[in-house]
Amino acid sequence: MNAPFKLRPYQQEAVDATLNHFKKSDEAAVIVLPTGAGKSLVIAELARLAKRKILVLTHVKELVEQNHAKYESYGLTGGIFSAGLKRKESHHQVTFASVQSVSANLDQFRDEYSLVIIDECHRVSGEETSQYQRIIELLRQQNDALKVLGLTATPYRLAMGWIYRYHYRGFVRGEDDKPFQHCIYELPLSYMINRGYLTRPDLVNAAVAQYDFSALPQDRFGEYAEKDVNQLLSKHKRVTRAIVEQVMELAAERQGVMIFAATVDHAREITGYLPDHQTALITGATDLKDRDLLIERFKRRELKYLVNVSVLTTGFDAPHVDFIAILRPTQSVSLYQQIVGRGLRLNEGKQDCLVIDYAGNHLNLHYPEVGEPKPNPDSEPVQVFCPGCGFANIFWGKTHSDGRVIEHYGRRCQGLLEPAQGGEPGEHNGRPQQCDYRFRFKECPHCGAENDIAARNCHQCQKAIIDPDDQLRDALKLKDAMVIRCAGISLTVDGSKLTITYHGEDGEELSESFDFRKPGQRTVFNKLFGRRFANSQAPKVFSSADEVLELQALLPAPDFVIARKQKHYWQVQERVFDYRGSYRKANEA
Repeated sequence: MNAPFKLRPYQQEAVDATLNHFKKSDEAAVIVLPTGAGKSLVIAELARLAKRKILVLTHVKELVEQNHAKYESYGLTGGIFSAGLKRKESHHQVTFASVQSVSANLDQFRDEYSLVIIDECHRVSGEETSQYQRIIELLRQQNDALKVLGLTATPYRLAMGWIYRYHYRGFVRGEDDKPFQHCIYELPLSYMINRGYLTRPDLVNAAVAQYDFSALPQDRFGEYAEKDVNQLLSKHKRVTRAIVEQVMELAAERQGVMIFAATVDHAREITGYLPDHQTALITGATDLKDRDLLIERFKRRELKYLVNVSVLTTGFDAPHVDFIAILRPTQSVSLYQQIVGRGLRLNEGKQDCLVIDYAGNHLNLHYPEVGEPKPNPDSEPVQVFCPGCGFANIFWGKTHSDGRVIEHYGRRCQGLLEPAQGGEPGEHNGRPQQCDYRFRFKECPHCGAENDIAARNCHQCQKAIIDPDDQLRDALKLKDAMVIRCAGISLTVDGSKLTITYHGEDGEELSESFDFRKPGQRTVFNKLFGRRFANSQAPKVFSSADEVLELQALLPAPDFVIARKQKHYWQVQERVFDYRGSYRKANEA
């Protein structure tokens, strides 16, 4: 059967990448395509080419229906297994199903499947008891060579980070196990916009007013507690009213407006300021029948405003949407792209999509996802080259007005190194290994190996590494110990001797000296300071005190310094660099 659709070049490339990967490997893989790139066509083409049974899973009935319709447009017949669509067919070669319905009826999926395709696969968690993992485990019992392919616009979960480990362009996304091993194809959003496959976003700064969420405490994923957000918003009802008034004013020339609220209470407040006969509110608690009816009315343009809370970021397709108002905070570039993506689908007569961020998220739509919560509001993605392998890493950081990186928060190089020629047979299974260069590290006191700053045991000798919090706590208990929060350092040179003075934020000072004529002292200085020179981006071995003095602006300062009282002076014993713990650092609020 000939395909009624001609695949776009990138869609064909994604299909080819899948075929090539699974010819060589059974390891789970991910394709990353932006919202609106036509993932359902890629799925339909892969299903059309398949010779054996395939299961296509997703989490909402709208996507089950959409993917099934694209496949049947080839003139082929596929089954649907979804309680929401009132169909439970599992005997076809290709079955499109909701994960909830399959998970509740595992006994009907005892056949041998060759491939599972998961749409919106960023929803797959690493938990073995999750619905997706239980289905995959069952199907693997029938076929241990089962292939698993995921498709998503956002290969990232706040609770997990990246959902895959290895990227086909030669870098790694962390050391932990992930639901998927390989990203085999990825297309940036800017490619789609620049080539006219998506509508151009018109990104406008909020002129009237905006919320400031920066003072709220964040969890370890960079998100805010709902009660904290509600408490802040309750004090800014005038701001909300002013924002909604501006949205209505700007919407006069627009076809469809989607408003993303921070909480359910916030969404109700927004809805109360909008014209009742033109507005719908959808939350996680909205009855499914009511939700379907409201979405259908919005798509038919009987309603102009659609207010929602975290429920319409995926699996929602209304091409006429040409105004996105963001009134919720997020630290995730991925979520931000999903939200904006709701307005970027092409539609007749649509020139652009107006996007206004009223929540002060300071995210750039075209930034890459960094894979870590944003450390502070001023951070932006920066490119940092590895001194070890030369890989160009993307980390959160800060730049000078001329573009120079003045600070970054990366820990370890993400570059992948090909296995060395002539290595031990079976070493690392012939798989590329992550570069072991660390920008931030704790040195093992037993063997000297560099470890991640959060490591409890040395990765090389397995011995315990002292936790900096324990170190500081123990020192603070001692009468003959002094702990300072280091706010900066200054240097003086006398011949071959270099003296470093550590300045505490309250004016305290501690000093120590290194005699560069003595190889032992020179080595200690270079391990402490030379290795971390220029944010560890350009490690340096200093040979003289004068050389250090010349380049002192790029020397690192420790976060804490611990000294013990001798007879007539304080002797520096520990310098704590790259601290991430419960104690406040110098000049932090």
